[in-house]
Amino acid sequence: MSSKDKTIGVIGSGAMGAGIAQVAATAGHKVIVYDNNAAALAKAKSAMWALLDKLAEKQKIKPEAAAEIKTNISFEEDLVHFKDCTLVIEAIVENLEVKQKVFAQLENIVSSGCVLASNTSSLSIASIASACTNTSRVVGIHFFNPAAVMPLVEIIPAITTAAAVAQQSKAWVESWGKICVMAKDTPGFIVNRVARSFYGESIRMYEEGIADIATIDWALKQFGGFKMGPFELMDFIGNDVNFKVTESVWEQFFFDPRFKPSLTQKRLYEAKLFGRKSGRGYYDYAESAIKPEPLKDAALGKMIFDRVIAMLMNEAIDSVYLRLATKEDIDLAMTLGVNYPKGLLRWADEIGLDHVLNTMSSLYELYGEERYRPCLLLKHMGKEKQKFYTQQMA
Repeated sequence: MSSKDKTIGVIGSGAMGAGIAQVAATAGHKVIVYDNNAAALAKAKSAMWALLDKLAEKQKIKPEAAAEIKTNISFEEDLVHFKDCTLVIEAIVENLEVKQKVFAQLENIVSSGCVLASNTSSLSIASIASACTNTSRVVGIHFFNPAAVMPLVEIIPAITTAAAVAQQSKAWVESWGKICVMAKDTPGFIVNRVARSFYGESIRMYEEGIADIATIDWALKQFGGFKMGPFELMDFIGNDVNFKVTESVWEQFFFDPRFKPSLTQKRLYEAKLFGRKSGRGYYDYAESAIKPEPLKDAALGKMIFDRVIAMLMNEAIDSVYLRLATKEDIDLAMTLGVNYPKGLLRWADEIGLDHVLNTMSSLYELYGEERYRPCLLLKHMGKEKQKFYTQQMA
């Protein structure tokens, strides 16, 4: 059987599930999309067909390719249709109990050789797998939104996942044209762990009155080369999604202060000010709204950038220290997963790890909070003025 003869199951017909289905079907697989909500399933099919027609109309894909993709995808309301699947990817609500219930059901339907994967962005793969009798075939396969466009996929083996299952999952997804990184089963994996500081530290400075939202966004774009500022990006992602991921990572890290959510974002979440999709978040997206102007003060902007980038680099370096992923995969994940202008570890080499250490040490001394504690590896490498890519780490 060739890889394209394998049938792929996708649980959930929301944006992520539909996107994953499109990716697999485009690669030539037969794909079954399941949802227990008939209306949601119909909506997903209509939206996907409209998207494929639009891509064909714009000559992004050939009309016959669009027709073939449609032929490859079926939509079902019963999990029994997954009985012949080789791989099933779950992409439903970020609720551990709900996911465990679905995986327990799946195990009684699919064959013994079927791989069961979760697209969770922050929940423990080991916890999800614990609902199954055969935990060795459960793995994390985390796509980024929109799945059809974003090139990165994180492969996350749990402590119970068979090595062959992780490697096979990686090979399958790479055959779909994606770039995979391997991540340890820790809260947030690579991207959603390391990126928390981009949002959290920016909100902290806003709350302290150091600068307003527009100025902080300007500073990160002007001095860091980021395509979107943190507040623009949170509004784009959705403050509901971003806040819940932050809350999940913080709770799973036993309430480590480095990942502590902010009341500012919690209030936006409670008020349903989710950003672009709700018409208002940190910014007002009404047609009549006047976009606030940043204070383009170079010294202030450089200070804002230095503080945020040091926090990001400290987290990336800590991820190397704790062996959550290779340095290459961490850099790849941050450039492809959240579109950072440079890999954080290579960037730290450029800035100088001694400079990053001095920034973190100054913040730690000023605030006296564990939030700003420099990573042990940063302390060592910063003092010795070592680099990640030009000499071997001690």
